[in-house]
Amino acid sequence: MPLTHIRRLIEDGHYRFTAHAIQKMAERRINRKEIEEAVLNGEIIEEYPQDKYSPSCLVYGKTMKGRAIHVVCSHPPTVWIVTAYDPDPKEWINHKVRREVK
Repeated sequence: MPLTHIRRLIEDGHYRFTAHAIQKMAERRINRKEIEEAVLNGEIIEEYPQDKYSPSCLVYGKTMKGRAIHVVCSHPPTVWIVTAYDPDPKEWINHKVRREVK
């Protein structure tokens, strides 16, 4: 899935947050603007075509202040922000590649 369509919907404000995303964003002190910035400046690093409710992807991006964020969002036509978090360096190489589980 090209990120361009997701970005266009984010820019236009045509996206939603799951209850899970809202809860986790509050816990992790991630705000709506940071989500938008991360997706608009980011890249898809993983695809989940068989996700539980609809195909989705993991976007890695940085905010304008340089904060690295991972955002899981569903593919259009309706873009749902499923969750967002700060990538853990113990689990990610350069925030983009999963470390192998040993």
